[in-house]
Amino acid sequence: MPAARESLLDAAYTALTERPWTAVRMVEVAAAAGVSRQTLYNEFGSKEGLARALVRRETDHYLAGVARALSRGAPVAGARGDAAGRIVAAAAWTVRTARANPLVRAALTGCWGDRLPPAPTVSAGPAPAGTPRPPGVPAQRAAPSGEGPLPGPAELVGRFCDQAVAALRPGWPEEELPALGTACETAARLTLSWVLAPPASGAAPAPGRIPAQRSRREPETEAVSRLVRSAFAGMTAGTQPAEWK
Repeated sequence: MPAARESLLDAAYTALTERPWTAVRMVEVAAAAGVSRQTLYNEFGSKEGLARALVRRETDHYLAGVARALSRGAPVAGARGDAAGRIVAAAAWTVRTARANPLVRAALTGCWGDRLPPAPTVSAGPAPAGTPRPPGVPAQRAAPSGEGPLPGPAELVGRFCDQAVAALRPGWPEEELPALGTACETAARLTLSWVLAPPASGAAPAPGRIPAQRSRREPETEAVSRLVRSAFAGMTAGTQPAEWK
C-alpha cells in the first residue's frame, strides 16, 4: 500500500514536529493518515518499525537532494562546467536540510535529542578518514525495505562523496581521480563539521524542532559554501579538464 505508507510516514513526521516521539501515539498517527491502526501495524510492525522507516525515508530524500544538486550545471559539449559550484550546491543543500529536518540532522551528526526516536543502530559505513578507498567505489549501502542498520554519519559522508565523484569524474583526467576523490571527501567532511558545530550565529534549532521559515540565502549557508568552494578548488587546482575552467 504505497499511498497508505507515505500518508502514515507523513503523519508520523508531522506528529514529531509537534511533540516528543515518546508522546506520539500509533492510533493518532493512523487517524491522521486516514487508515486503521491495524493497517499501520501491518505496514510497520511496531512503533520502532515506524521510526526506522521514517528515518530511512528522510535520509533517502536527503541523498536524492544531494544527487540533484550535483547534477545542476553539469557540463555538456561546448559548455563550461563548474565542478566546485556543484559541490557547493550539495553542501548548501546539506546545511539547509539539516537545519529544517531534525531526523536528517540527527542521522548526519549522531546526536539524537530526547524529542526524537531512540538512536537507532546504524551501519558502520565506509572506512575512517585516511583509509585509502579508490574514487568511485561505493560506500556500504543500506539494506532495502527498512531492514538492516540505518545510515549513520560515516555512511552518509561516504555516500555524499561517492555521488560527488560519480557526478564529476566524466571527463576528469584519469591520473587525477585520486585527487578528485580526496577533494570530494574533504568537502563532505567540512560540510558535516558545519552541521555538527555551526557558528553561534547560525546555531541549529533544538533537536526535533522545526525552525521558522528563513530567507533562502542564509548567512551560514553562504559561509559554508565559501569554505567548501575554497577547499575543493584548492585541492583540485590544475586537475580539472581545460574546458571546465
